[in-house]
Amino acid sequence: MVARYTLYFFSFLLWNFVIIPSLIEKRKTTLMIVLAVALFGAIWLFCGITDTWLKGYLFYKHTPEYVNNIIFKTNLIYAIWVTMMLTLYSLIKHAANYLLNNTDRIQSEYKVLTRDSIIALVVWMLLIFGLLLIDANIDVIALFFVTIPVAIGVYGLSTCSLIPTTLANKKRFLTYWLKVVWVTTAVSIPVLFISAAALHRHEAVAIIAGFSACFQLLVVAPFSWITYKRRMAGTAEILNLKTALGTSAANLDFLRSQINPHFLFNALNTLYGTALQENADRTGEGIQRLGDMMRFMLQENMHEKILLTREIDYLNNYIALQKLRTQTSPDINIDVQIEDHILGLQIAPMLLIPFIENAFKHGISLREPSHIKITLQTKENTLYFDVHNSIHIRPDNDPEKGKSGIGLVNVKQRLKLLYNNKHELIVRENASEFFIHLTINLA
Repeated sequence: MVARYTLYFFSFLLWNFVIIPSLIEKRKTTLMIVLAVALFGAIWLFCGITDTWLKGYLFYKHTPEYVNNIIFKTNLIYAIWVTMMLTLYSLIKHAANYLLNNTDRIQSEYKVLTRDSIIALVVWMLLIFGLLLIDANIDVIALFFVTIPVAIGVYGLSTCSLIPTTLANKKRFLTYWLKVVWVTTAVSIPVLFISAAALHRHEAVAIIAGFSACFQLLVVAPFSWITYKRRMAGTAEILNLKTALGTSAANLDFLRSQINPHFLFNALNTLYGTALQENADRTGEGIQRLGDMMRFMLQENMHEKILLTREIDYLNNYIALQKLRTQTSPDINIDVQIEDHILGLQIAPMLLIPFIENAFKHGISLREPSHIKITLQTKENTLYFDVHNSIHIRPDNDPEKGKSGIGLVNVKQRLKLLYNNKHELIVRENASEFFIHLTINLA
């Protein structure tokens, strides 16, 4: 027996690591076929010879010719069975490797075959192989052979179609379960015919079909429902966390872009120039508006949403502050039409100001005629916001030349995160003018 087990082990190594891989890769095909036939013959002869020792008691009752004939005929069938088991193991191993290494591609082509279904399929193949290897009862093998593939199919169909459709129609578990009843009934008909053709025993066929149906309805259907709901909850939580993280990062980047030396120095230079031109009244007004803006940026900007009226106050303060340095230039025309009485609507803070900042940055020149037109109005729950400004070519020594508008990239990211599929942003630019049109559904 030790010698036979040693033969099985070396046959397994030779078959699975030399013969089958070479045949799959089409290397030395003729040699591998000869080696496979030789291995089959070795298993047959070796098992036959060892059986003459293991079953030596037969020689006391029968002639040597009769005993040898029976032993070697029996071991011929046994050698075929061993070769089939070795081949089946190789097929299962390569199939499992292919399925597990290509799950994403398989799932993209066949949505019913989820990763869970593929893993279950591999486990099923190994289980059937184990049952065959231990020579289990044919009814037990047939039971697992039928029930598990049907369960994999019901699970895949449920997660891919039945459950999403049920939830989309705002139905409950009972509706989904009744669908599984119809699917199981439809599947049970071919299962009955296949089992009857294979077993030829009506009692076994009835037991297998009944067990399979009960298993799908009482185990697979509830398991699929619970698994899908948990997966959807996990996906929604991950999406919310990503959105929150992206929003926080965008808000932080935006805040940093606002509270920076460039902005502060520009504001201070404006106030300084105003102080040189006339009395302290305008300077005080500028300082007051700047304080309101800084307070808004440090306090209101920390909220997820604020009243639209507060956002408009900030826009008006910024525009008024900019007008302080441009109102002495008759060639600069700033037209502002912002709706005042907007009640109840809320918006993410600091979402509109980048467009106005960009207009004043690129649209104003103290040496050339310039214009900016800003309009903001609402209709029901929709915000309409337009900014139209002139563009001036900056001199080569201007440190701002070549730089993009303040926060435009950032605000596009925030719009996508906060108002995905609820906003429309149109940006147009030519040699002398820049125009943006933004609509947001604030409901």
